[in-house]
Amino acid sequence: MASGDDSPIFEDDESPPYSLEKMTDLVAVWDVALSDGVHKIEFEHGTTSGKRVVYVDGKEEIRKEWMFKLVGKETFCVGAAKTKATINIDAVSGFAYEYTLEINGKSLKKYMENRSKTTNTWVLHLDGEDFRVVLEKDTMDVWCNGKRMETAGEFVEDGTETHFSVGNHDCYIKAVSSGKRKEGIIHSLIVDNREIPEILE
Repeated sequence: MASGDDSPIFEDDESPPYSLEKMTDLVAVWDVALSDGVHKIEFEHGTTSGKRVVYVDGKEEIRKEWMFKLVGKETFCVGAAKTKATINIDAVSGFAYEYTLEINGKSLKKYMENRSKTTNTWVLHLDGEDFRVVLEKDTMDVWCNGKRMETAGEFVEDGTETHFSVGNHDCYIKAVSSGKRKEGIIHSLIVDNREIPEILE
């Protein structure tokens, strides 16, 4: 040991923002699909240390140490639109705990059921890249890979078209009446004059 330094030297510093070795108290993981993308929420709960840590997409959002009350809730924001999320911590029996996630005040299940009624999602592959396009039906906002797109609306003979571009590709979402009251309006994504099938999230 001529150098006198026992610390290893790492050539590349591409370590993740957190490591799973440190997450020994990880008790829950949820994937939440929002208009700007799918976000991973992870929760650590140290029932002996009273620690609570919330990670959103690998980034630490909340850290509390030495909490003597082991039940309660943690509220934080997710995504570009700063959507409100709350993790509820409830005692089930003895030292067992239940963790539930709420998005905008609704259980994750209810939120996702409602979201499937208020949004359409398409995934497409263009120029060697994957794109996730989301239409928010209530506002007619179009999101692509986490960014709200500039759009131009146009009335056409059988409905409306909302035009936008992805790279050099012309895209539009066509809205036409289904002719059936229960089905309402049908939205289709057209890219380079080709219809893209919708995915269900």
